[in-house]
Amino acid sequence: VQLQASGGGLVQPGGSLRLSCAASGSIFSIYAMAWYRQAPGKQRESVAAISRGGTTTYADSAKGRFTISRDNAKNTVYLQMNNLKPEDTAVYYCAMPRPGYWGQGTPVTVSS
Repeated sequence: VQLQASGGGLVQPGGSLRLSCAASGSIFSIYAMAWYRQAPGKQRESVAAISRGGTTTYADSAKGRFTISRDNAKNTVYLQMNNLKPEDTAVYYCAMPRPGYWGQGTPVTVSS
């Protein structure tokens, strides 16, 4: 399985970005998917996750601003990020935590 993340970039505080992560193969629909991020000098942290059935969970920092969703027909998971803050600056990774596949990361910079 290969995970290809995209959609990162430079955005001003208060702006929005939509990250996408396309998965190869045929197992996407049977596993939970998640987004993680790693800011410079910090450990990687969980941002949001979605079960195969669509149940979502969020880090406290993401609640009310980020929305994770999935389209099993397209083998794609999304992360809609609204009201972005400078502290959201990080490299964002998509993952299929179990069985343990990771994408390459897409950088997000929130700055004026």
